[in-house]
Amino acid sequence: MLDSIQKHLLEEVADLHSVPEGAYNIRSNGQLESRNTTANIDIITKTDKSGIDIKIKDNTKNESVHIPVVLSKSGLKETVYNDFYIGENCDVTIVAGCGISNCGVQDAEHDGVHRFFVGKNSKIRYIEKHYGEGDGTGNRILNPRTEVYQEEGSYVDMEMIQIKGVDSTNRTTIAKLKKDAKMVVHEGIMTHGGQKAESSYEVELNGEGSSADVVSRSVARDDSTQIFSASLIGNTKCNGHAECDAIIMDKAHVVAIPRLDANDVDAALIHEAAIGKIAGEQLIKLMTLGLTESEAEEQIINGFLH
Repeated sequence: MLDSIQKHLLEEVADLHSVPEGAYNIRSNGQLESRNTTANIDIITKTDKSGIDIKIKDNTKNESVHIPVVLSKSGLKETVYNDFYIGENCDVTIVAGCGISNCGVQDAEHDGVHRFFVGKNSKIRYIEKHYGEGDGTGNRILNPRTEVYQEEGSYVDMEMIQIKGVDSTNRTTIAKLKKDAKMVVHEGIMTHGGQKAESSYEVELNGEGSSADVVSRSVARDDSTQIFSASLIGNTKCNGHAECDAIIMDKAHVVAIPRLDANDVDAALIHEAAIGKIAGEQLIKLMTLGLTESEAEEQIINGFLH
């Protein structure tokens, strides 16, 4: 049974207030907490390493899979490998995410390796949220690696969110798209204190008519550091767009690293990056409505990230 801390973590990373409908696999402190499968979605425990295989049958529509992870033990470190096999002509939502509550002196770490094999003409929405809390001196560490392999005509919509409280994260995402495949990524990151967040995206547009749109919004506060890199590789007639938009505050440090690699005359690739502080006129406008400066800052930040 999940305790109150673990239930709170599930609410933060997966918006779960009770047992979800459909297929799910809930992992708590390195162990399987509960699981449910459906007629179209099977979840199988790996036998060679820690993790699961999620198999989604062809033509599965309007179904969801929840695979959240919660850690509430200081000193626990784990690496989990999850593979998603999505059949053809599917339309499903996958909700992942990890929450760590560390009240001890040892580090707590979860490293998740997720691979998505997306069938022809399938559509998936993937939501991954990271959250940390706890008053211990041990760090809360999350290092996700995501690999996406898209077949012809497939569509992948990814929402990658780091809510708060994660001391160190190194997020790596690679994707390879075939003909007419499309990927859309929305990343939102908040760092504060001495936290460090690194995000790296590498997208290969291999099929004619493929496209990718990778957008990062972030806020760096206090003495935190953020590094964002995006690499778009156009190997045929394709469209690629990457954008980094960051608000920097206090004594934070933000780095944006673009890389465009066009190997075809019809590869159209664009990168945009903007790093700056909150505009003074925005603060003044909200303060004239009765907000304090700190309240105005929070409202601007929330609107920016969402």
